[in-house]
Amino acid sequence: MALLLSLETSTQACSAAVHKDGVLLASREIQTPRSAAAQLAVIVHEVVSEAKFKMADLQGIVVASGPGSYTGLRIGVATAKGLCYALNIPLISVNTLQLMAYQGKDYLKANLSRTEHENEILLCPMIDARRMEVYCLVQDFNLNEIEPTQAKIIDEQSFKNYFQNRVIYFLGEGAEKCKEIIHHGSARFVPQLTPQAASLGELGYLKWKQSEFEDVVTFEPFYLKDFLIRKPNFV
Repeated sequence: MALLLSLETSTQACSAAVHKDGVLLASREIQTPRSAAAQLAVIVHEVVSEAKFKMADLQGIVVASGPGSYTGLRIGVATAKGLCYALNIPLISVNTLQLMAYQGKDYLKANLSRTEHENEILLCPMIDARRMEVYCLVQDFNLNEIEPTQAKIIDEQSFKNYFQNRVIYFLGEGAEKCKEIIHHGSARFVPQLTPQAASLGELGYLKWKQSEFEDVVTFEPFYLKDFLIRKPNFV
């Protein structure tokens, strides 16, 4: 049996979930911005209790590794590592954009237009990275990588080489601002999609079965870009 706790704090929201052998037992999500610091420990205990287990029963922690919010990622990873240390259980990490693509595939299976075929679809999850820059990757509908995780400045020419024979679904908060820039008829936008621990645990279980564990001592969030602290300008 693999009883896994999943933590997702990459964006403005935070969530936690418990899965047993990849099957969801309990989950909580808080959409309040910058809520992870105050609420993550609370919802962790809530989901473990709802699943009718104790913290000592957990056999692994799954964490969304980024990219995303610098502060949110630090909180999520620090919490995950602390639990792994205390309980002596392994740490599993999942790229946040890969998680979003996984969720996007499930969303499209339930909502796909009959005029669109899976082999014509690309998935592009996006996380806002200030101004017209996003963190993104591109995968096909089978979640094979087309473009790796990157920080990309969006303009009218972005993704133009894919639009000739593909439909691109832009997923997540970063897609919202790109709607004003990308006007191609083959562009679709699903800005309401957010990374969630309920799906994270499913991907984490796949890694658990392959023993794809992180080194708890050295593991760090995948920030992608350095965190910049700007000094205020005084007149």
